[in-house]
Amino acid sequence: MKPVVIIPVYNHGSRIVDVVRRTSRLDLPILVIDDGSTDSTAANIEKLYGITCLRHPVNLGKGAAIITGLAAAREQNYDYAVTLDGDGQHDPEDVEVLLRAIDNDERVIVIGCRQGMKEGQNVPWTSRFGRKFSNFWVWAAGGPLVDDSQSGFRLYPVRETVQLEVKAQRYQFEVEVLVRARQQGIEIREVPVRVIYQPKGVRVSHFRPWLDFYRNSATFSRLIFSRFFRIFRP
Repeated sequence: MKPVVIIPVYNHGSRIVDVVRRTSRLDLPILVIDDGSTDSTAANIEKLYGITCLRHPVNLGKGAAIITGLAAAREQNYDYAVTLDGDGQHDPEDVEVLLRAIDNDERVIVIGCRQGMKEGQNVPWTSRFGRKFSNFWVWAAGGPLVDDSQSGFRLYPVRETVQLEVKAQRYQFEVEVLVRARQQGIEIREVPVRVIYQPKGVRVSHFRPWLDFYRNSATFSRLIFSRFFRIFRP
Protein backbone atom coordinates (compact mmCIF):
# COMPACT_ATOMS: atom_id res chain seq x y z
CA MET A 1 0.00 0.00 0.00
CA LYS A 2 1.23 3.50 -0.88
CA PRO A 3 -0.81 5.98 1.20
CA VAL A 4 -0.82 9.78 1.38
CA VAL A 5 -2.50 12.10 3.89
CA ILE A 6 -4.72 14.88 2.50
CA ILE A 7 -5.58 17.80 4.77
CA PRO A 8 -8.17 20.28 3.38
CA VAL A 9 -7.95 23.60 5.20
CA TYR A 10 -9.81 26.90 5.12
CA ASN A 11 -9.02 29.72 7.55
CA HIS A 12 -7.57 27.44 10.21
CA GLY A 13 -4.40 29.46 10.67
CA SER A 14 -4.43 28.96 14.44
CA ARG A 15 -4.61 25.16 14.16
CA ILE A 16 -3.00 23.98 10.92
CA VAL A 17 0.63 24.08 12.08
CA ASP A 18 -0.06 21.80 15.04
CA VAL A 19 -2.17 19.44 12.91
CA VAL A 20 0.53 19.10 10.25
CA ARG A 21 3.35 18.67 12.76
CA ARG A 22 1.48 15.93 14.60
CA THR A 23 0.64 14.23 11.31
CA SER A 24 4.29 14.42 10.22
CA ARG A 25 5.21 12.03 13.05
CA LEU A 26 3.54 9.26 11.03
CA ASP A 27 6.28 9.53 8.39
CA LEU A 28 3.74 9.62 5.57
CA PRO A 29 3.61 12.08 2.65
CA ILE A 30 1.25 14.99 3.30
CA LEU A 31 -0.80 17.07 0.86
CA VAL A 32 -2.31 20.24 2.33
CA ILE A 33 -5.05 21.81 0.19
CA ASP A 34 -5.55 25.47 1.13
CA ASP A 35 -9.06 26.23 -0.07
CA GLY A 36 -8.64 29.98 -0.60
CA SER A 37 -7.89 30.94 3.02
CA THR A 38 -7.92 34.65 3.80
CA ASP A 39 -6.38 34.51 7.30
CA SER A 40 -2.87 33.48 8.37
CA THR A 41 -3.23 29.92 7.04
CA ALA A 42 -1.12 30.38 3.89
CA ALA A 43 1.68 32.16 5.76
CA ASN A 44 1.73 29.50 8.47
CA ILE A 45 1.85 26.68 5.93
CA GLU A 46 4.89 28.28 4.31
CA LYS A 47 6.78 27.76 7.57
CA LEU A 48 6.31 24.00 7.37
CA TYR A 49 8.77 21.64 5.68
CA GLY A 50 8.40 18.25 4.08
CA ILE A 51 4.83 18.73 2.81
CA THR A 52 3.20 19.59 -0.50
CA CYS A 53 0.71 22.46 -0.49
CA LEU A 54 -1.81 23.15 -3.25
CA ARG A 55 -3.91 26.31 -3.11
CA HIS A 56 -7.27 27.34 -4.54
CA PRO A 57 -7.27 31.06 -5.40
CA VAL A 58 -10.78 31.35 -3.92
CA ASN A 59 -12.84 29.25 -1.53
CA LEU A 60 -14.50 26.44 -3.47
CA GLY A 61 -15.57 24.15 -0.63
CA LYS A 62 -14.24 21.22 1.34
CA GLY A 63 -15.35 18.72 -1.28
CA ALA A 64 -13.51 20.64 -4.00
CA ALA A 65 -10.38 20.62 -1.84
CA ILE A 66 -10.62 16.85 -1.36
CA ILE A 67 -11.16 16.35 -5.09
CA THR A 68 -8.04 18.44 -5.81
CA GLY A 69 -6.09 16.35 -3.32
CA LEU A 70 -7.31 13.06 -4.77
CA ALA A 71 -6.45 14.18 -8.31
CA ALA A 72 -2.92 15.08 -7.16
CA ALA A 73 -2.63 11.77 -5.33
CA ARG A 74 -3.59 9.88 -8.47
CA GLU A 75 -1.03 11.79 -10.54
CA GLN A 76 1.64 10.84 -7.99
CA ASN A 77 0.56 7.18 -8.05
CA TYR A 78 -0.64 6.90 -4.47
CA ASP A 79 -2.95 3.94 -3.85
CA TYR A 80 -4.84 5.27 -0.83
CA ALA A 81 -5.53 8.69 0.65
CA VAL A 82 -6.37 9.47 4.26
CA THR A 83 -8.36 12.67 4.72
CA LEU A 84 -8.37 14.48 8.04
CA ASP A 85 -9.61 17.95 8.97
CA GLY A 86 -7.32 20.90 9.53
CA ASP A 87 -9.15 22.14 12.63
CA GLY A 88 -7.59 19.65 15.06
CA GLN A 89 -10.77 17.62 15.50
CA HIS A 90 -9.05 14.37 14.51
CA ASP A 91 -6.12 12.69 16.23
CA PRO A 92 -3.50 11.93 13.54
CA GLU A 93 -2.38 8.87 15.50
CA ASP A 94 -5.66 7.24 14.47
CA VAL A 95 -4.49 7.22 10.84
CA GLU A 96 -2.89 3.89 11.72
CA VAL A 97 -6.31 2.61 12.82
CA LEU A 98 -7.71 3.34 9.36
CA LEU A 99 -4.75 1.77 7.57
CA ARG A 100 -4.97 -1.41 9.64
CA ALA A 101 -8.63 -1.84 8.66
CA ILE A 102 -7.73 -3.15 5.19
CA ASP A 103 -5.42 -5.61 3.49
CA ASN A 104 -3.05 -4.31 0.86
CA ASP A 105 -5.06 -5.61 -2.09
CA GLU A 106 -8.48 -4.40 -0.92
CA ARG A 107 -10.24 -1.43 -2.49
CA VAL A 108 -12.63 -0.19 0.19
CA ILE A 109 -13.56 3.09 1.87
CA VAL A 110 -12.94 3.21 5.61
CA ILE A 111 -14.78 5.77 7.76
CA GLY A 112 -13.35 6.88 11.07
CA CYS A 113 -16.45 6.68 13.27
CA ARG A 114 -16.07 9.40 15.90
CA GLN A 115 -16.58 8.13 19.45
CA GLY A 116 -18.14 10.08 22.31
CA MET A 117 -20.33 12.30 20.14
CA LYS A 118 -23.35 11.77 22.41
CA GLU A 119 -21.79 12.47 25.77
CA GLY A 120 -18.59 14.32 24.84
CA GLN A 121 -17.90 17.81 26.11
CA ASN A 122 -17.97 20.74 23.68
CA VAL A 123 -19.80 18.73 20.99
CA PRO A 124 -22.24 21.20 19.36
CA TRP A 125 -25.86 20.15 18.96
CA THR A 126 -25.58 20.80 15.21
CA SER A 127 -23.01 18.01 14.97
CA ARG A 128 -25.17 15.55 16.91
CA PHE A 129 -28.32 16.35 14.94
CA GLY A 130 -26.53 16.54 11.61
CA ARG A 131 -24.98 13.14 12.10
CA LYS A 132 -28.33 11.41 12.68
CA PHE A 133 -30.00 13.37 9.87
CA SER A 134 -27.25 12.50 7.44
CA ASN A 135 -27.05 8.82 8.41
CA PHE A 136 -30.72 8.28 7.59
CA TRP A 137 -30.73 10.13 4.29
CA VAL A 138 -27.54 8.50 3.05
CA TRP A 139 -29.30 5.17 3.53
CA ALA A 140 -32.53 6.47 1.95
CA ALA A 141 -30.58 7.66 -1.08
CA GLY A 142 -29.22 4.17 -1.65
CA GLY A 143 -26.01 4.47 0.31
CA PRO A 144 -24.76 2.34 3.20
CA LEU A 145 -26.30 2.34 6.68
CA VAL A 146 -23.45 3.72 8.77
CA ASP A 147 -23.04 5.37 12.17
CA ASP A 148 -21.03 8.41 11.10
CA SER A 149 -21.69 9.49 7.53
CA GLN A 150 -20.38 13.00 8.23
CA SER A 151 -16.95 12.05 9.49
CA GLY A 152 -14.20 13.65 7.42
CA PHE A 153 -11.59 11.23 8.79
CA ARG A 154 -11.48 8.58 6.08
CA LEU A 155 -9.39 6.26 3.97
CA TYR A 156 -10.16 6.36 0.23
CA PRO A 157 -8.89 4.15 -2.59
CA VAL A 158 -7.63 6.94 -4.84
CA ARG A 159 -8.35 5.63 -8.33
CA GLU A 160 -11.83 4.30 -7.56
CA THR A 161 -12.90 7.43 -5.65
CA VAL A 162 -11.82 9.80 -8.43
CA GLN A 163 -13.77 7.72 -10.94
CA LEU A 164 -16.99 8.16 -8.93
CA GLU A 165 -17.15 11.76 -10.23
CA VAL A 166 -18.90 13.16 -7.16
CA LYS A 167 -20.66 16.44 -7.98
CA ALA A 168 -20.94 18.01 -4.51
CA GLN A 169 -18.20 20.56 -3.89
CA ARG A 170 -18.70 21.40 -0.21
CA TYR A 171 -19.44 19.39 2.93
CA GLN A 172 -21.93 17.35 0.93
CA PHE A 173 -19.07 15.60 -0.87
CA GLU A 174 -18.65 13.33 2.14
CA VAL A 175 -22.21 12.00 1.96
CA GLU A 176 -22.50 11.82 -1.82
CA VAL A 177 -19.27 9.83 -2.15
CA LEU A 178 -20.75 7.13 0.12
CA VAL A 179 -23.88 6.83 -1.97
CA ARG A 180 -21.99 6.65 -5.25
CA ALA A 181 -19.48 4.18 -3.82
CA ARG A 182 -22.28 1.88 -2.71
CA GLN A 183 -23.85 2.09 -6.17
CA GLN A 184 -20.55 1.01 -7.71
CA GLY A 185 -20.13 -1.91 -5.34
CA ILE A 186 -17.30 -0.41 -3.30
CA GLU A 187 -17.36 -1.74 0.25
CA ILE A 188 -17.58 0.78 3.10
CA ARG A 189 -16.31 0.01 6.60
CA GLU A 190 -16.24 1.91 9.88
CA VAL A 191 -13.63 1.84 12.62
CA PRO A 192 -13.72 3.75 15.93
CA VAL A 193 -11.58 6.89 16.21
CA ARG A 194 -11.20 9.65 18.75
CA VAL A 195 -12.65 13.14 18.31
CA ILE A 196 -11.50 16.41 19.89
CA TYR A 197 -13.87 19.38 20.03
CA GLN A 198 -12.40 22.64 21.22
CA PRO A 199 -14.52 24.80 23.59
CA LYS A 200 -16.88 27.30 22.04
CA GLY A 201 -14.97 30.48 21.30
CA VAL A 202 -11.79 28.52 20.55
CA ARG A 203 -13.23 26.09 18.01
CA VAL A 204 -13.05 27.26 14.38
CA SER A 205 -16.03 26.01 12.39
CA HIS A 206 -17.33 27.05 9.00
CA PHE A 207 -20.50 25.01 9.27
CA ARG A 208 -23.55 27.27 8.80
CA PRO A 209 -26.60 25.37 10.07
CA TRP A 210 -29.36 26.82 7.87
CA LEU A 211 -27.35 27.18 4.66
CA ASP A 212 -25.70 23.80 4.99
CA PHE A 213 -29.02 22.18 5.94
CA TYR A 214 -30.41 23.55 2.67
CA ARG A 215 -27.40 22.28 0.73
CA ASN A 216 -27.66 18.87 2.39
CA SER A 217 -31.35 18.67 1.55
CA ALA A 218 -30.70 19.62 -2.07
CA THR A 219 -27.97 16.98 -2.38
CA PHE A 220 -30.10 14.24 -0.85
CA SER A 221 -33.06 15.21 -3.06
CA ARG A 222 -30.85 14.90 -6.14
CA LEU A 223 -29.48 11.53 -5.04
CA ILE A 224 -32.90 10.12 -4.13
CA PHE A 225 -34.41 11.27 -7.43
CA SER A 226 -31.50 9.66 -9.26
CA ARG A 227 -32.01 6.44 -7.34
CA PHE A 228 -35.70 6.18 -8.19
CA PHE A 229 -35.02 7.09 -11.81
CA ARG A 230 -32.64 4.14 -12.10
CA ILE A 231 -35.12 1.79 -10.40
CA PHE A 232 -38.18 2.70 -12.43
CA ARG A 233 -36.79 3.62 -15.82
CA PRO A 234 -37.95 1.23 -18.56
